[in-house]
Amino acid sequence: MKRKLLACVLACTMAASLAGCGSSASQTANDSKPAESVAAEQSQASEESTPAEESAAETGELDVKSGTTLNVTTTFAGEESNVQNYQDSVKRWEEKYGCTVADSSGTADETFKSRVISDFEAGAEPDVLFYFNGNDSNPFVEAGKVVTIDEIRSVYPDYASNMKDEMIPACPADGKQYAVPFYGYWEGMYVNKSVCEQAGVEVPGANTTWDEFLEICQTIKDAGFTPIAASLAKEPHYWFEFSIYNHDTPATHASVPASLDDAAGKAWAAGLGDIKDLFEKGYFSENTNTAEASEVFQSFIDGKAAFYVDGSWKMGGIAEATDDIDNFTVTFVPGANDRKASDIISGLSSGWYITKKAWDDPEKRAAAVSFITDMITDENVSLFAQTAATALKNGVQLDEASLNSLQKDSLVMIKTATGVTDAAQDLCTQEQRAPIFDHMPEIVTGSVSIEDAISQVLENMNE
Repeated sequence: MKRKLLACVLACTMAASLAGCGSSASQTANDSKPAESVAAEQSQASEESTPAEESAAETGELDVKSGTTLNVTTTFAGEESNVQNYQDSVKRWEEKYGCTVADSSGTADETFKSRVISDFEAGAEPDVLFYFNGNDSNPFVEAGKVVTIDEIRSVYPDYASNMKDEMIPACPADGKQYAVPFYGYWEGMYVNKSVCEQAGVEVPGANTTWDEFLEICQTIKDAGFTPIAASLAKEPHYWFEFSIYNHDTPATHASVPASLDDAAGKAWAAGLGDIKDLFEKGYFSENTNTAEASEVFQSFIDGKAAFYVDGSWKMGGIAEATDDIDNFTVTFVPGANDRKASDIISGLSSGWYITKKAWDDPEKRAAAVSFITDMITDENVSLFAQTAATALKNGVQLDEASLNSLQKDSLVMIKTATGVTDAAQDLCTQEQRAPIFDHMPEIVTGSVSIEDAISQVLENMNE
């Protein structure tokens, strides 16, 4: 039976946090000008428009030229759950228009983020980019290298018209909307049930406390298994996020420190201290400070580790990596202090951008708009999103009978969540948070102090 997946508390929270960000600076500026000046400027702009622009603006139709090559960069790579769906969507678009996609997608780790920013700085940015819409996008937004949704709609009025405008995130750099959201995410703790069973422990749940979790981890370690599969060398951000969340609340988590001594600064220090404690107790993968993310993930799949914290996108990767999906579930990351375990991290953190380079090229412009338009249809978003939140006006169309046991477990988790917050790390750029994220192995081994790492982040943010 087809059902709409109601994002309930997720959608309400995100809508509330994003409401009121839709007006652009250009609109504000026009409101303060005499009518004659605005009319004159609009007249001049009209005279300078190319015939192709005038035609598109009048009809809103796409004139995609066969043979166009579109350079596209996304995070649909590696073990991301929608890699095949993305490749299939690309193929359909290529066949529909007789065009070619030159794809340079990569796994969404810190290395990939650095590469994207470097490409923009070198003038080698793609035509279409699926990327984060928080502070990670600030460098290329501030450089004027991507186009606002308002500008795209001035030529193609129906662009992203199936999305709730109030749920389209605004860029922190200028408050304008650039990225069309595709689908959202949640983060949780995946569990290898057979490891827990062999170790004689229960799967953590909505009421499991941090102290109880530490006891569970010790029991698993004593039974000869790794409690937590994690690469602090490559993917430290999940444990960073939840560890500081345990010293925050849903209302205060999405913030960054102004000093070591303010509430956020103390939460960051305490959270990093908890990660160091987990490392010193031997609860992480033995090679956590040198391992690739794929290595520790495989150890989790192979039944060598009990827990693996990641996002909703990982469900597909788990399903592809095992023949026994029923052996895996997903649950809440245990909580501490004022944070309940059932207080989760979720949001619409990524979206589709069109670069200025593509927009200024008549052939690339139409191809880029058509590519994203095909990607964000209700049907396609539903295919990609499954149990995740979206900004679709009509909501996701979901056949729950077709879901595997892991996906059904995720629905139960989301529906029983008590609080939601965005990720705090999204408030920092990759360069700003590098003293922590790039040096987590040094932090947990003590060669870099927690206070010094946070202080360096603060210095980077104040530059």
